[in-house]
Amino acid sequence: MMKAWIDAVTAELNLSANADVDVILDVARVAAHSVERPAAPVTTFLLGRAVAGGMDVNEAATKIQNLAATWPTPAE
Repeated sequence: MMKAWIDAVTAELNLSANADVDVILDVARVAAHSVERPAAPVTTFLLGRAVAGGMDVNEAATKIQNLAATWPTPAE
């Protein structure tokens, strides 16, 4: 189901269909759990902007994950 959705969105937006879904979901998970839940979609958007600007997706994801690892723990 998600593959069909990604294919449809990339076609609709005239984008290449080479999204690394596992990396995107990992970054979203780290942001949601290390920062706060609403940070997940914004962080994945910023990941996409970095990649669109020429940064390697794995490099950008690693930078985000390293930043999240040092982020103060969310208040319970």
